[in-house]
Amino acid sequence: MDTPVSPRVLVIGLDPYRVPGPWDPEPVARAIEAGLAKFAEHGVGVETCLIGLDGGDDVEAVVGDALRARPWECVTVGGGLRDADDRAELLERVVNLVRRHAPGAAIAFNSTPADTYEAAARWIE
Repeated sequence: MDTPVSPRVLVIGLDPYRVPGPWDPEPVARAIEAGLAKFAEHGVGVETCLIGLDGGDDVEAVVGDALRARPWECVTVGGGLRDADDRAELLERVVNLVRRHAPGAAIAFNSTPADTYEAAARWIE
């Protein structure tokens, strides 16, 4: 029986099902799952904190709770939070929450859901 791997990496990103607009969230959701599977392949524990852009989340509370849940070696911030000018304030809030609640964690940025493990691996031992 395999021993569960303790989470070392927190991935903060957008919940593709809660991003408004006329688009299909399924490909993004599948890409996120595939990217997270790489952590298991490498024996690295990971958890996600996905927030919506539909106004239903108290970002400070949701992200803060996830960051305080345990000590993190690395927090990876997803590209969806960085790739739009209208999300600059949200990105700033997330980065400052990481600094406040997980000051010992490295901060990584992925380019796509597919390279989330590689982004974190640059910073974990």
